[in-house]
Amino acid sequence: MVFVNVTYDAASDIVFTDSEGVSTVYNAGDIAWTLAASALVWIMIPGLGFFYSGLLRRKNALSMIWMSVCILAVVSFQWFFWGYSLAFGDGSAYIGNLRHFGLMKTYGDPSPGSSRLPAIVFCLYQMMFAAITPMIAFGAFAERGRLGPVLALTFIWTTIVYDPIACWTWNPNGWSFVMGGYDFAGGSPVHISSGTAALAVSIYLGKRKGYGTERLAYKPNNTSYVVLGTALLWFGWFGFNGGSALSANLRAAMACFVTNTAASVGGLTWMLWDYRIEKKWSAVGFCSGAIAGLVAITPGSGFVGAPAAVLFGFLAGTLCNFATQLKFLFKYDDTLDIFASHAIGGVIGNLLTGIFAEKDIAMLDGLSATNEGGWLNRHFIQLGYQVADSAAAMGYSFVVTTIILWVMHFIPFLRLRGSEEAEIVGLDEYNLGEFAYDYVGLEQEIGHDIETRGGELMTGGREPRHHHGDGSSRSTVQEEKPAAS
Repeated sequence: MVFVNVTYDAASDIVFTDSEGVSTVYNAGDIAWTLAASALVWIMIPGLGFFYSGLLRRKNALSMIWMSVCILAVVSFQWFFWGYSLAFGDGSAYIGNLRHFGLMKTYGDPSPGSSRLPAIVFCLYQMMFAAITPMIAFGAFAERGRLGPVLALTFIWTTIVYDPIACWTWNPNGWSFVMGGYDFAGGSPVHISSGTAALAVSIYLGKRKGYGTERLAYKPNNTSYVVLGTALLWFGWFGFNGGSALSANLRAAMACFVTNTAASVGGLTWMLWDYRIEKKWSAVGFCSGAIAGLVAITPGSGFVGAPAAVLFGFLAGTLCNFATQLKFLFKYDDTLDIFASHAIGGVIGNLLTGIFAEKDIAMLDGLSATNEGGWLNRHFIQLGYQVADSAAAMGYSFVVTTIILWVMHFIPFLRLRGSEEAEIVGLDEYNLGEFAYDYVGLEQEIGHDIETRGGELMTGGREPRHHHGDGSSRSTVQEEKPAAS
């Protein structure tokens, strides 16, 4: 359609008329809610950067915040360029076509997500999902990746991995959509794909220097950032899940309610599991559990009721907590436990959705009369659909991400594994030359990683802040001083 005319009637509806004289009426309230939900999801992306930043060592803290805003920018361009078209264009059951290349024919036309929303509003909302997904995944580069090539990887990965999975899940032509898979807000396209990609990245990068020793048994450098990041993510998740109704209706309200419930129960559950070991009430443990609960409820948020949300939160807080031990069992270094929280949490959510989905909840939007529910409605095949969708997303993301990583590995300027010097000094100083906090440390957190060559640190040509003249390291309480103006 070609943009011709837009008018507003007395009820504040928006009437779009195409070049052929066909008029489409959109509800201004639905548009307003979806635009607000887009802004809520946007704030989750830097929120995730703060969450990751707080969990790392001080010398790598800024790298995650930098990555969050840069990945957002790269995906915003990719989505405009061809990402939206590949995910939601009229194509095959696996990927769209280029009909909407450069946002062609993406203005007042009815959107593929809802006939009550214009395409440009739906496009904006879905762009935020596309932007947060690689940020979740590429937190796996923490403390040992090259930041520049991550931006190239983001464009490639979003095109080859995220867009096809989003297509088969949400595009009306997608095979999982046609099959009958339930994924209200991104269990497979967002969480399973990103969590599995993080596993592939962790295996590709190998272990950090000192992995398995006391040196890396560190506490988060800034627990306040962890809580701040969790608060921004939790806040934004109301738009992430509630906005997926694409309308200001009762289904959106229920999605918001179960989202908050699952997060609360997940946080308390994880914290209590940690308390049995540490005998401490851990703020980081609560935040980790809240994120796990939010992840798990995502695919089912528009299909399940409040009682089921309690179970979603409890199982996510329990199973994702235990899943953090997988990295020790299989000996991979997932710095931020992304696979345990997002891939495992996403699978838990998908499977529980197949069991606890209720037809009456889905029908709260007045549109989903064809929804058959899950096991609670004796629709037992639904769990099989959920298993198929989860397995496809996990397998596709892992295999294709691994291929991308190794192709880039043999292109020197795109190689993603950072140097040993960068890992020792920290990504903030080595790659950015800036720091997360307004001070200069007297002593870098290099511990046993200090290496000498002719009495000087191997710091990539940079002068060290401080080191012992004998080349040894000593565990000391570090004193911070404000940066000189």
